[in-house]
Amino acid sequence: MNSRSIVTSDDRLILRAVEVLRIEAEAVEALSQRIGAPFVQACRMILDCSGRVVVSGIGKSGHIARKIAATLASTGTPAFFLHPAEASHGDLGMVTRDDVLIAVSNSGATEELARIMPIARRQGTRLIAITGRADSPLAALADVHLEAAVAREACPLNLAPTASTTATLALGDALAVALLDARGFGPEDFARSHPGGALGRKLLTRVDDVMRRDPALPRVPLGAPLVEAILEVTRKRMGMTAVERADGTLAGVFTDGDLRRVLERGADIQSMRIDEAMTPGSVTIGPQALAAEAVRLMEERRISALPVTDSGRRMVGALHIHDLLAAKVF
Repeated sequence: MNSRSIVTSDDRLILRAVEVLRIEAEAVEALSQRIGAPFVQACRMILDCSGRVVVSGIGKSGHIARKIAATLASTGTPAFFLHPAEASHGDLGMVTRDDVLIAVSNSGATEELARIMPIARRQGTRLIAITGRADSPLAALADVHLEAAVAREACPLNLAPTASTTATLALGDALAVALLDARGFGPEDFARSHPGGALGRKLLTRVDDVMRRDPALPRVPLGAPLVEAILEVTRKRMGMTAVERADGTLAGVFTDGDLRRVLERGADIQSMRIDEAMTPGSVTIGPQALAAEAVRLMEERRISALPVTDSGRRMVGALHIHDLLAAKVF
């Protein structure tokens, strides 16, 4: 490109962008019409694989291959990316006879891939090629060929990989999602692959992971003076205290809200017992429940703290809304 200043109108910029999106959408739509027996064969091959899926490509196809490998790995199909140039200098040792190798190349004639595919085949590795040409060398080397041909690139010069990379990426996504469905891969499986993400925290974090334990638990016995309960609420800083029977089971809770209602009645707090002021039969949650369920309960009941009880209604922990916020469960 020369150094002279290029001036174009806003309308032309928008028209060019719309044209690119239209061409790429048409490429993906055309690709959807060609999904058939080879796609099924590729899925079956990967489902039967006892090793891993190795995805390889170079240049722009290499970037797409990395994304395909990452999507497969995060949706239940163990996979990794292999750079074909590095494969020729030792990294091919990572590929075993139990693996499936997916070679990604729009031309289907990438020299670096053409060098490693015959070697992988000789050791028994199954081969899938994703190319834009059914008559290409890589298609001929593969056990299964998935065609990702496009009528034209979105680049006005018909040179820069644009529509072809979009179509290949979409085909990789289709492969990953079809395999996900076939494996019965669900939200909890996805969460285990994404423990650092919001979904992972919601589906993996349990109440037991974030609840408060003794000696931080607020508790008073049934029949205790109300003043003692007020002091316990203050000491433990949870805005509530559990009220327990002699056998340790939960009789109810006493909260800041209960105290306000007592004061509004003008009652003598010095002479009152906790039995007269508490909320009986408190809502509770178990330690193995998801922390996200605790969030739902708190929002539904409009409360900020929750006793955690075992199957016998004995308190084993307590949750405050701040504990859940700190755990980023929201």
